[in-house]
Amino acid sequence: MGCLISQLAAKLAFFPPAPATYQVKARDDGRLVAVSATSAAPISGAADDPSLDVRVVETKRGNKIVAFFLKNPYARLTLLYSHGNAADLGQLYDLFLQLKANLRVNIMGYDYSGYGASTGKPSEFDTYADIEAAYECLETEYGVSQEDVILYGQSVGSGPTLHLAARLPRLRGVVLHSGILSGLRVLCHVKFSFCFDIYKNINKMHKVKSPVLVIHGTEDDVVNWLHGDRLWKMARDPYEPLWIKGGGHCNLELYPDYIRHLRRFIQEMENMTTQTRLKKIRQTLRLPKRSNTSPSSTTRCCEMKCQKPRCFECSKPTCPKCCCWPKCPEWRPKCPKCVCFKPGCVKCWCWCPKCSCCCCFTNCACW
Repeated sequence: MGCLISQLAAKLAFFPPAPATYQVKARDDGRLVAVSATSAAPISGAADDPSLDVRVVETKRGNKIVAFFLKNPYARLTLLYSHGNAADLGQLYDLFLQLKANLRVNIMGYDYSGYGASTGKPSEFDTYADIEAAYECLETEYGVSQEDVILYGQSVGSGPTLHLAARLPRLRGVVLHSGILSGLRVLCHVKFSFCFDIYKNINKMHKVKSPVLVIHGTEDDVVNWLHGDRLWKMARDPYEPLWIKGGGHCNLELYPDYIRHLRRFIQEMENMTTQTRLKKIRQTLRLPKRSNTSPSSTTRCCEMKCQKPRCFECSKPTCPKCCCWPKCPEWRPKCPKCVCFKPGCVKCWCWCPKCSCCCCFTNCACW
């Protein structure tokens, strides 16, 4: 039953372009290139772009997905872009060029299973495996560390983005562009999560420890603006959101505020020092501050002070003259009739009820 529901949800949620807008072919030197699906010519501008690297990555579910990596020589951060529905990398290449130049970042975009030239069929769990494979490629092939990655998810892409963000606590940041609370909540207003729902971002948002920027259009007729507003309010480290007045679902990139606000977010993430990031993570985890004195020694010291009896000669807990019990000659254990607390051996000053020295229970005349 669950499998049938998942298949039905996949048919309703995923609309890959048919046919795909590009194909992947190998040149004589072995390098992969993306060519137009309607002609043998490369995608416009891609043939002469030395910064573009086309890769085919295998996922843990056995599919082979296509990824575009665009390198900016001045970049300090890398954007891992998860696109929306009804689009593939052939349509997004021009956008990637603009983001790479205006934001001064490296960009990796990938096609989900069943999209573009990627193999397999699209499903929720396949997209999770797809983004994990793309991130692993960034680490192994390009040497990008977790601390230098910003995850970017648009619409349906917010699902795999939050799936990975919830598992990587040291990410530099997360961007949710027209994100969704869940697949079912896009269709109707429900207060509870159901087993057949997909992309339950509402249950994952609180697990993201990185700064989160939410971008949403106020006139979005596909994913209501309330989705973005709820996601932003649920974030543990929310960044100032961008609500584009009059913006729809697929045209936010056309507004000047989009690039301006996104560039400011990227710059602040670049300038964020390691110490500041650790401080924020510690605050979200509610960890106590470190102190120079170890907790164990402090507790032990307090326990010793509480257990030490006072010297009857000087009435001080730590007498420099007699060094306190058990060396203080002025102190004697007393019986209950003499207002003492515990019986003891008067001969050898021990606390044992049965002393091996004198084999007495107590030498007090009152007992």
